[in-house]
Amino acid sequence: MDAIAKAAGVNKALLYYYFHDKDALYGAVLDEFFGQFLKRLTEALDRPATVGERFLSYVRTHYDAVAESPHYARIFIGEMMNAGRGGSTHLERLFAQYLQPISTRVLSILQEGIDSGEFRPVEAAQFMPSAVGTIVHYFAVAPLLRKFRQFDPFSTQALQERRAAVLDFAAAALFADRDAGIKLAVRVASRGDTSCTYSEATVASPDRSQSRRKPA
Repeated sequence: MDAIAKAAGVNKALLYYYFHDKDALYGAVLDEFFGQFLKRLTEALDRPATVGERFLSYVRTHYDAVAESPHYARIFIGEMMNAGRGGSTHLERLFAQYLQPISTRVLSILQEGIDSGEFRPVEAAQFMPSAVGTIVHYFAVAPLLRKFRQFDPFSTQALQERRAAVLDFAAAALFADRDAGIKLAVRVASRGDTSCTYSEATVASPDRSQSRRKPA
């Protein structure tokens, strides 16, 4: 808590006034991200459009939310690993409040597209984690990508190229008319969207943050 108070420029007692320990503060940080995450994804899923465009809008919005705060992908994966060892105090709450509502909506849209014939007859419950993995995995392995490819995975250009690749992959795998799906993915990827704010000035790369941190 000492380091957190110093970074925030506040007295440590003030932190303890609002959060009784570091875990409570950590939980509040998770709630802040996932609350906004749920709001943005719900808006994307509710937009007036075809089922295919709504699904691809969900994929883009999910990607953009993580791209703007890439450290959350690695934090959440850490939470899931801790839960597997019985050590997460937050995962059940995050699932009930944020993740289950999102999952229910996305599965419903997938099934709608399957029933209408716009999507291939995939198993929605299997396709969804594959799509999410395509979105999130890039950020979880960014330190390795930096070494393998000798580039900055958090530059604006790299993030935009990856977003286009994720949408292309999802459309090619899902749409019954593959060519039409891929063309739609290109339009969704290039669509102007003021809700997406990542840029080289605003994206806080986890790797850069680590490199600037002074030894304890």
